[in-house]
Amino acid sequence: MLEFALVLLLGLVAGTVGGIVGFGSSIMLMPALVLVFGPREAVPIMAMAALMANAARVVVWWRAIDWRAAAVYAATGVPAAALGARTLLALPVGVVEAVLGLFFIAMIPLRRWLARRQLRLQLWQLALVGAGIGFLTGIVVSTGPVNTPFFLAYGLVKGAFLGTEALGSLAVYAAKALTFRSLGALPVDAIAKGLIVGSSLTAGAFLAKRVVLALDASKFRLLMDALLLVAGATMLWAAWR
Repeated sequence: MLEFALVLLLGLVAGTVGGIVGFGSSIMLMPALVLVFGPREAVPIMAMAALMANAARVVVWWRAIDWRAAAVYAATGVPAAALGARTLLALPVGVVEAVLGLFFIAMIPLRRWLARRQLRLQLWQLALVGAGIGFLTGIVVSTGPVNTPFFLAYGLVKGAFLGTEALGSLAVYAAKALTFRSLGALPVDAIAKGLIVGSSLTAGAFLAKRVVLALDASKFRLLMDALLLVAGATMLWAAWR
């Protein structure tokens, strides 16, 4: 019970951070879920919790959402996420942890490189992004750090970015959760745990709205790089211990 309480407390912090910068909730929470529940159970629990976190951000920024961008992203992201989830369930547990760790660490230079390129995307390019990131999301739990530069490159900022990215991700995570459920990898017990953990992420998303306009983006980018490094190192340690 103490471990679960600590997970919920971390979820509140992670939900707040994710609500401010648009990503980071899964990165902060996933290592704790792996340590408490194990990697195989942690993935579907996080999928359910992420559904709630993204739904909360959609509600918070409802009026600022770019519906066309979200629809185009989801149109390709949803089937790709289902395929990625099937791929994940076929991988050995140790491989899952190692992939998670390497992925998180690789996001640090990749995010910085994409930001320096200052890409400007068209709507059809966002569909391609949805397919690639949807598949990755099916495998590695969270791709928020990768999503961010592409949605920004499309021209979305602040509330529009937070709400649109959340809506697209909500569709992708729903496809992933349904795939887990259809394959027997999302039992009722995991759903219940995911809903409980997700409630703390949801509360954090609403708390975050107060500070979005005053956000120092550069400091939070450094914070997320540090979180990626810590989360990646934790996953690799869990894979090789």
